[in-house]
Amino acid sequence: MRYHVSLSRRYAIGAIALAVGLVVSACSSSGSAGGGESATQGTGDSSSNSSAGEGASSGTADQSINVIMVNNPAQEDLVKLTPDNFTKQTGIKVNFTLLPENDVRAKISQEFSSQAGQYDVATLSNYEIPFYANNGWLAPLDKYIAADTAFDQADILPAMAESMKGKDGKIYGEPFEGQSSFLMYRKDVFEAKGLTVPSNPTWDQVAELAAKIDHAEPGMRGICLRGQPGWGEMFAPLTTVINTFGGTWFDKDWNAQVDSPAFQQAVEFYVKLIQEHGEDGAAQSGYTECLNDFIQGKVAMWVDATNSGGSIEASNSPIHGKIGYAQSPVKLTKSSGWLWTWAWGIQAASKHQDAAWKFVSWASSKDYELLVAKKLGWAKVPYGKRESTFKNPDFQAGAPFYKAALEAIESVSPENSFTQPRPAAGVQFVGIPEFAALATDLSRDISAVIAGQGTVAAALAKGQKAAEAVGAKYKNK
Repeated sequence: MRYHVSLSRRYAIGAIALAVGLVVSACSSSGSAGGGESATQGTGDSSSNSSAGEGASSGTADQSINVIMVNNPAQEDLVKLTPDNFTKQTGIKVNFTLLPENDVRAKISQEFSSQAGQYDVATLSNYEIPFYANNGWLAPLDKYIAADTAFDQADILPAMAESMKGKDGKIYGEPFEGQSSFLMYRKDVFEAKGLTVPSNPTWDQVAELAAKIDHAEPGMRGICLRGQPGWGEMFAPLTTVINTFGGTWFDKDWNAQVDSPAFQQAVEFYVKLIQEHGEDGAAQSGYTECLNDFIQGKVAMWVDATNSGGSIEASNSPIHGKIGYAQSPVKLTKSSGWLWTWAWGIQAASKHQDAAWKFVSWASSKDYELLVAKKLGWAKVPYGKRESTFKNPDFQAGAPFYKAALEAIESVSPENSFTQPRPAAGVQFVGIPEFAALATDLSRDISAVIAGQGTVAAALAKGQKAAEAVGAKYKNK
């Protein structure tokens, strides 16, 4: 069963609350290839073999659009492929701005909440898009989708498609890549030690394996888990741990549960595992740092985004072909992966919406995936959004992680992922604007605990008070 991560009408909040919540937290994204260390800018003349924008206004040649996006590997590939493909076909020049996740979220929030119109397209997630849509910051895409039959909206995975809707039922975003989370491990190292990783491990088993595999090779630690502050950095994986340990940020009546026994047990477990067998510098390790540590052989296991496989299995990766894939570890639930998508949203204030749609249609098309496969290999395709990709035998042959990734995405549901009813949508987040600041503030205190400062109990007591204030706003609504 697929979990449709969408927001119901009762959780739509005003624009001011959203802008403050997102900007103050300067949050990083969840799961998807998160975080980055450098900001880069580039321009591209983009074009593709897809019929992106079919049916849209034809007066887009010789235009330029501005696109702001996270500097993840898949987006960096897009920058490289745009000039000789999309622009060559359409004549539309694309000016890219790429920033690390914490920075890009703050900048996009400021830009779109003010409707400044500087950027036509931005990378947004299934967390932001419903809020942005409900606040009138995004252009609805339904008319473009209806005219652009080659785009094939029906091919988008239902869970991803549903999460792109506003409360009015219209579509406000198109996924670029979709993901859940899973366990990646060095199968060569485990085999050398005579150790076996279960295909559906528990967290207790993973902790035991981390202890046994720790220092299996010089400088290698047992596991990498995000410790960098941020609602979408640390709390992307940590909230899934909390979920499977039986915890939740709020119960169904908006009572805060941050200092509950289950929540505390999960955080204590996470912190202890990192401190005893985790990566060096864990308190500042986000997605990018863990990806680098894993590729460089500094850790034997890593629980994170399913789209990490593209970098891990790239032909120039030193660990290509050495990785095993298993489902995210569990405790009390059947599954514990998250559900996330990096998607494209067009700013309502954009004066180039037709051209912007042509870019979005191309970047999220089947043809773009084929282009990436041809130029960079199937493992680098930004998958996780289209059913046809998972069924493609060439993708299956070139992406050894595809079965585990598909199982992870399809296993996410309220029945499989939680032990109690929730008051809002979201797996690794709570679908309210205030969550970004709430979780980011708490993550700073937990990151300090990982670094040896303070206690989990004290951090959660502080977080409980903040969560109570947030929950009070939603009670009786």
